[in-house]
Amino acid sequence: MSTPPPGPDVAVELAQLRGELSTGLARIEGALALVVERSQRTERDLAALESEVEALKAGRWPLPAVGALTGLAALVVAVWDVLAR
Repeated sequence: MSTPPPGPDVAVELAQLRGELSTGLARIEGALALVVERSQRTERDLAALESEVEALKAGRWPLPAVGALTGLAALVVAVWDVLAR
């Protein structure tokens, strides 16, 4: 029992499969390129947000300093009130 030699139908089917495979791979490559572009954009956005957060942290008043200034102001007002009597 030997297999019959491939005919023109087999060649046509192989060409169709090759075309479908090429089309599928092109779609996958396009989707991967889109994912890579979105990932790079997300990384840039994240870096920008991190720099903004660091700038906000640098410009804020530390809470203990605000508490100390409030206490000092209350002390000054209390002393002034006592001396004004």
